[in-house]
Amino acid sequence: QVQLVESGGGLVQAGGSLRLSCAASGRTFSNYAMGWFRQAPGKEREFVAVIERSGNIRYADSVKGRFTISRDNAKDTVYLQMNSLKPEDTAVYYCAAGSGWTNLRLTSAYDSWGQGTQVTVSS
Repeated sequence: QVQLVESGGGLVQAGGSLRLSCAASGRTFSNYAMGWFRQAPGKEREFVAVIERSGNIRYADSVKGRFTISRDNAKDTVYLQMNSLKPEDTAVYYCAAGSGWTNLRLTSAYDSWGQGTQVTVSS
């Protein structure tokens, strides 16, 4: 499995920005699709974005146009740039690594997960 460590969360006012990072180790990073998910209190973990091994990118409709996912295979790191943050973006954000090719919007497609980083957006 891949070991994943997220960083970059914090408290920000509505309209602000944060950049999350997820550093991977233990396996060949470029062999994995890398996803970001989030989980708000009392809610299920939901898909945010994924960047596939090919570089293809997909976003949840709720973040499209505001969030940008990217990866640096030389640094074994995936990023999530979050702009125009809203209070409803408040959640614990998780990165995940998946060795499959399909259903990458589903948590079941991922083999490894980070510990999560808290993002809180105040109104």
